[in-house]
Amino acid sequence: MHPGAWWLWALALGTAATRTTNPLLLALLITVSAYVVATRRPDTPWSRSYGAFVKLALAVILIRLLFAIVLGSPVPGTHTLLTLPELPLPAWAQGIRLGGEVTAEALTFALYDGLRLATLLICVGAANALANPSRLLKSLPGALYEMGVAVVVALTFAPNLIADVQRLRAARRLRGRPDNGVRGLLQVGLPVLEGALERSVSLAAAMDARGYGRTAQVPPAVRRTTAALTLGGLLGVCAGTYGLLSAEGAAYGFPLLLAGLAAALAGLRLGGRRSPRTRYRPDRWDVRAWLVVASGVAVAALLALAAARDPAALHPGVVPLVAPTLPLWPAAAVLLGLLPAFVAPDPKEPS
Repeated sequence: MHPGAWWLWALALGTAATRTTNPLLLALLITVSAYVVATRRPDTPWSRSYGAFVKLALAVILIRLLFAIVLGSPVPGTHTLLTLPELPLPAWAQGIRLGGEVTAEALTFALYDGLRLATLLICVGAANALANPSRLLKSLPGALYEMGVAVVVALTFAPNLIADVQRLRAARRLRGRPDNGVRGLLQVGLPVLEGALERSVSLAAAMDARGYGRTAQVPPAVRRTTAALTLGGLLGVCAGTYGLLSAEGAAYGFPLLLAGLAAALAGLRLGGRRSPRTRYRPDRWDVRAWLVVASGVAVAALLALAAARDPAALHPGVVPLVAPTLPLWPAAAVLLGLLPAFVAPDPKEPS
């Protein structure tokens, strides 16, 4: 499977998560991503990062609830759960409070908000667990090659570091030596750092042998045009995204976003002339990749349509406090995200 297809699928699920605060739909999105990861994740060090993203998502929810308890919430409520001692603040800090009443409505609102961000993080974690970062680097445009190498090295460093720590701790346990506490950490840390340094030196030698950093000569006019198109395109993307997110700029947001994307892509195309590269066995974008991307885009589009037509179902109210219900056809739309579990190749089968 092309790694770009996994990223587009995961980002589409994350976009769908931003369109709703219904905890049932968000839990269904998490379940869909977890099932696809469980069935299509390869057995590699970088594919084990999904659990770390799940833990990070749980930490985000807890921190959001803690902020709602300590700093209060703008959501009014009548169901008081507890009352904390309130600290008086100066006049310039109006609108902020420390302590006071903690209501069920405020905690529910904080839970819905934190769960939405947690779902987005879990979808990104699914992309990290499914897409091979080195293969993704091969698919980047030439203008982004250097930046892509830096990102790939950063993404693969942490999983390899964790694998080294686990291997060394297992070896120390087999020898009857302590692997916990400060002493065990110090005795494990030095071999881990030595292994990281050796991998860095080996990577630098391999990159130098393959001509990394080699650039071609291009006319100054092409360089200026490339910079103008790329910078203008990114500004257009930012302005168009802001227009789509705001109610006042919905009319110009989508055309400006398309124009910015076109300019940025043209700039990247021209910028690729400075980095001539060849690809050994390039990844093919086949029918299965299109099906994976289409399933994620369908989920995002259908949830955006549902949010526009029935906002009460996708954004359950907290004042008054009501139990959320699972809307049927948006839930069926979320289940379309399971398609990669059936069409993507099994990583355990020989290619």
